[in-house]
Amino acid sequence: MMKVADIMSTRVVSVSMDDRLSVVYDIFRQVNFHHLVVVADKRLIGVLSDRDLFKAISPRVGTKAATPLDDTSLNKRVHQIMTREPITLNVNAGLMDAVKLFNRNKISCLPVVDDKHHCVGMLSWRDIFHYIEQKKSSSQK
Repeated sequence: MMKVADIMSTRVVSVSMDDRLSVVYDIFRQVNFHHLVVVADKRLIGVLSDRDLFKAISPRVGTKAATPLDDTSLNKRVHQIMTREPITLNVNAGLMDAVKLFNRNKISCLPVVDDKHHCVGMLSWRDIFHYIEQKKSSSQK
């Protein structure tokens, strides 16, 4: 049985509940992924997507048209816009467990946690598609 640990992304960036959205904005500008985990005492307590961020800040932030008032939207805190108690998968879960969760919920990523609820990875539907594509190409060789 294929496990989520075999295909998840282990590059996870975390923020705290009290971080300002300016920190989140800078992280998303520097990295090539779409979700951050929110942790407290090393335990997962939430998820924040780039879509959550862009809904919460002025659309003019980062442009020449931005005013000081637009930039104040970056002073909000992570806890104001994060998704609390996100749906998660245990690191030992199977790939089909992940597929079922994606199909039953309107989510685009699943934080993967260990038994202490520490986030050890992220799984997106893109990771699953990438795995399927690799498996198909290797079977055609």
